[in-house]
Amino acid sequence: MLGYVTDPSAPGGLIRREADEPSPGPAEVVIAVRAFALNRGELSLLEQRRDGWHLGQDVAGVVAAPAADGSGPPQGARVVGLADAGGWAERVAVPTHRVAALPDEVSFEAAASLPVAGLTALRALGTGGPLLGRRLLVTGASGGVGQFAVQLGLAAGAFVTAHVSGPSRVEEVRALGVADVVRELGEEHGPFDLVLEAVGGQVLVDAVHRLAPGGTLTAYGLASGGRSSLAFTDFGSAPLARLIAFFVYATGEATFGRDLAVLAELVADGRLAPVLGEVRPWEQALEVIDALRQHRLVGKGVLTLGESGAG
Repeated sequence: MLGYVTDPSAPGGLIRREADEPSPGPAEVVIAVRAFALNRGELSLLEQRRDGWHLGQDVAGVVAAPAADGSGPPQGARVVGLADAGGWAERVAVPTHRVAALPDEVSFEAAASLPVAGLTALRALGTGGPLLGRRLLVTGASGGVGQFAVQLGLAAGAFVTAHVSGPSRVEEVRALGVADVVRELGEEHGPFDLVLEAVGGQVLVDAVHRLAPGGTLTAYGLASGGRSSLAFTDFGSAPLARLIAFFVYATGEATFGRDLAVLAELVADGRLAPVLGEVRPWEQALEVIDALRQHRLVGKGVLTLGESGAG
């Protein structure tokens, strides 16, 4: 089969070549990949693991071989899954607890956008408790996680404020149903019961200043690359507030499949709409990677495979 691996001598540090077939464990399905999505964290892996690394986490496709232990979907089922690696290939093995069946209404392209970004948004929102009637701030709202977070927050009954970095992002986020879209956080904003923070630097500090007493700031990213300088006095208006360092893999992967099924159902019934910034054949992976690296990509970048991925 064909698959992408890192190669420091290749353009962009990545090459598509013949790769070994997956060797599934007893509780793993082999997925014939029809679409896979890119994540910003994978850009770092391209630099860190230069020689022969098989990248790829977010995949959607058809079960080519069911799990030997009988767990998971049967052969031929349409699925979405979260792989450890190797998803940028025609076939990949994924643990059954990280796989969910897809409703017919959900395309492979939309499904591939769900795993890392969707699970991060869903579980980060859970750090703030019930959201009905509460005030939620999402920074970096035009990013992959942010776009899911604002939609899920609205669906849960929160009053959502979305923070974006530039004027071109405002209308894109408003199109998700958010009326309150801001570029800077001032005294007139908040106080917020929950902040999902993806930017870092001064934005994180400003968000702390807008926390409600007992509120929660859950930081899951550092899009700006800037460090934040905080002191005890920055929490003066938010006694008993919490600051959480959020990593989705630390939240319990045993139920990833269950939560992926929830996200897929929300897409199927129209309450969640993945924003696909680029959908291209997988031969054009380097072009989509470059768009992601240069911050030209709004929403998720998705690469598609034809029938060659069906095994």
